[in-house]
Amino acid sequence: MENRLPTSDQQFVESLIPQRSPFVMVNELSEYSESHLVSGFKIKEENIFIQDGIFQASGLIEHQAQSVALHTGYKFYLLGKEAPTGYIGAIKSFEAVALPKVGDHLTSEVEILSEIMGVTLVNIITKLNGVMIAQSQMKTVVK
Repeated sequence: MENRLPTSDQQFVESLIPQRSPFVMVNELSEYSESHLVSGFKIKEENIFIQDGIFQASGLIEHQAQSVALHTGYKFYLLGKEAPTGYIGAIKSFEAVALPKVGDHLTSEVEILSEIMGVTLVNIITKLNGVMIAQSQMKTVVK
Protein backbone atom coordinates (compact mmCIF):
# COMPACT_ATOMS: atom_id res chain seq x y z
CA MET A 1 0.00 0.00 0.00
CA GLU A 2 1.09 3.55 -0.57
CA ASN A 3 2.15 6.03 2.10
CA ARG A 4 -0.71 8.54 2.39
CA LEU A 5 0.77 10.87 5.00
CA PRO A 6 0.06 13.45 6.15
CA THR A 7 -3.69 13.13 5.76
CA SER A 8 -6.82 14.72 7.13
CA ASP A 9 -9.05 12.64 4.82
CA GLN A 10 -11.75 11.76 7.37
CA GLN A 11 -12.97 8.74 5.42
CA PHE A 12 -9.45 7.29 5.16
CA VAL A 13 -8.64 7.97 8.83
CA GLU A 14 -11.92 6.34 9.93
CA SER A 15 -11.12 3.28 7.79
CA LEU A 16 -8.05 2.72 9.99
CA ILE A 17 -9.88 2.57 13.34
CA PRO A 18 -12.76 0.39 14.59
CA GLN A 19 -14.80 3.30 16.03
CA ARG A 20 -17.61 4.91 14.05
CA SER A 21 -19.44 8.21 14.28
CA PRO A 22 -20.36 9.74 16.67
CA PHE A 23 -17.53 8.07 18.60
CA VAL A 24 -14.57 9.08 16.39
CA MET A 25 -11.97 11.16 18.25
CA VAL A 26 -9.21 11.37 15.59
CA ASN A 27 -9.37 13.01 12.16
CA GLU A 28 -5.77 13.52 11.15
CA LEU A 29 -2.65 11.39 10.76
CA SER A 30 0.53 13.43 10.38
CA GLU A 31 3.45 11.10 11.14
CA TYR A 32 3.95 7.36 11.39
CA SER A 33 6.83 5.00 12.12
CA GLU A 34 7.02 1.56 13.77
CA SER A 35 7.42 3.23 17.17
CA HIS A 36 5.77 6.65 16.74
CA LEU A 37 2.61 8.37 15.52
CA VAL A 38 1.25 11.91 15.50
CA SER A 39 -2.51 12.32 15.27
CA GLY A 40 -4.82 15.30 15.29
CA PHE A 41 -8.38 16.05 16.31
CA LYS A 42 -10.56 19.13 15.82
CA ILE A 43 -13.16 19.36 18.60
CA LYS A 44 -16.66 20.08 17.35
CA GLU A 45 -19.75 21.24 19.25
CA GLU A 46 -21.67 18.01 18.59
CA ASN A 47 -18.97 15.81 20.18
CA ILE A 48 -20.43 13.47 22.80
CA PHE A 49 -17.68 14.42 25.30
CA ILE A 50 -18.55 18.14 25.25
CA GLN A 51 -20.05 19.60 28.41
CA ASP A 52 -20.69 23.36 28.58
CA GLY A 53 -18.33 23.91 25.65
CA ILE A 54 -15.46 21.95 27.27
CA PHE A 55 -14.03 18.65 26.01
CA GLN A 56 -13.96 16.38 29.07
CA ALA A 57 -11.03 14.30 30.38
CA SER A 58 -12.84 11.12 29.31
CA GLY A 59 -12.74 12.47 25.74
CA LEU A 60 -9.01 13.08 26.03
CA ILE A 61 -8.50 9.48 27.13
CA GLU A 62 -10.60 8.21 24.22
CA HIS A 63 -8.72 10.48 21.77
CA GLN A 64 -5.43 9.08 23.05
CA ALA A 65 -6.63 5.47 22.81
CA GLN A 66 -7.91 6.05 19.27
CA SER A 67 -4.52 7.53 18.38
CA VAL A 68 -2.98 4.19 19.39
CA ALA A 69 -5.65 2.39 17.32
CA LEU A 70 -4.72 4.66 14.41
CA HIS A 71 -1.10 3.52 14.72
CA THR A 72 -2.15 -0.13 14.57
CA GLY A 73 -4.63 0.53 11.76
CA TYR A 74 -2.07 2.34 9.59
CA LYS A 75 0.47 -0.44 10.17
CA PHE A 76 -2.11 -2.98 8.95
CA TYR A 77 -3.02 -0.70 6.02
CA LEU A 78 0.63 -0.66 4.91
CA LEU A 79 0.61 -4.48 5.08
CA GLY A 80 -2.56 -4.60 2.96
CA LYS A 81 -4.62 -6.01 5.82
CA GLU A 82 -7.86 -4.91 7.51
CA ALA A 83 -7.46 -2.99 10.77
CA PRO A 84 -8.15 -5.12 13.86
CA THR A 85 -10.42 -4.23 16.75
CA GLY A 86 -8.63 -3.16 19.89
CA TYR A 87 -9.42 -2.22 23.47
CA ILE A 88 -7.90 -0.24 26.31
CA GLY A 89 -6.35 -2.97 28.46
CA ALA A 90 -5.15 -0.72 31.28
CA ILE A 91 -4.44 2.92 31.99
CA LYS A 92 -1.29 3.06 34.11
CA SER A 93 -1.36 6.83 34.42
CA PHE A 94 -3.31 9.79 33.09
CA GLU A 95 -2.93 13.48 33.83
CA ALA A 96 -4.83 16.37 32.29
CA VAL A 97 -3.45 19.80 33.15
CA ALA A 98 -6.05 21.63 31.03
CA LEU A 99 -9.24 20.77 29.17
CA PRO A 100 -9.69 22.02 25.60
CA LYS A 101 -12.85 23.64 24.28
CA VAL A 102 -14.98 23.50 21.17
CA GLY A 103 -12.98 24.59 18.14
CA ASP A 104 -9.60 23.61 19.57
CA HIS A 105 -7.27 21.35 17.57
CA LEU A 106 -5.45 18.64 19.54
CA THR A 107 -2.21 16.99 18.50
CA SER A 108 -1.16 13.73 20.14
CA GLU A 109 2.20 12.01 19.97
CA VAL A 110 2.19 8.27 20.58
CA GLU A 111 5.41 6.50 21.52
CA ILE A 112 5.28 2.71 21.33
CA LEU A 113 7.31 1.36 24.26
CA SER A 114 6.69 -2.33 23.62
CA GLU A 115 4.44 -4.60 21.62
CA ILE A 116 4.08 -8.28 22.48
CA MET A 117 1.37 -10.78 21.51
CA GLY A 118 -1.22 -8.10 20.68
CA VAL A 119 -0.56 -6.01 23.81
CA THR A 120 0.96 -2.59 23.20
CA LEU A 121 2.40 -0.33 25.93
CA VAL A 122 2.45 3.34 24.96
CA ASN A 123 3.22 6.82 26.24
CA ILE A 124 0.95 9.53 24.83
CA ILE A 125 1.30 13.30 25.05
CA THR A 126 -1.55 15.53 23.89
CA LYS A 127 -0.85 19.16 23.05
CA LEU A 128 -2.94 22.23 22.35
CA ASN A 129 -1.14 25.02 20.46
CA GLY A 130 2.18 23.27 21.14
CA VAL A 131 1.61 23.11 24.91
CA MET A 132 1.16 19.76 26.67
CA ILE A 133 -2.34 19.49 28.20
CA ALA A 134 -2.51 15.74 28.89
CA GLN A 135 -0.27 12.71 29.15
CA SER A 136 -0.82 9.06 29.79
CA GLN A 137 0.66 5.61 29.72
CA MET A 138 -1.70 2.83 28.70
CA LYS A 139 -1.84 -0.69 27.39
CA THR A 140 -4.04 -1.55 24.46
CA VAL A 141 -5.01 -5.03 23.40
CA VAL A 142 -5.77 -6.20 19.84
CA LYS A 143 -8.62 -8.69 19.56
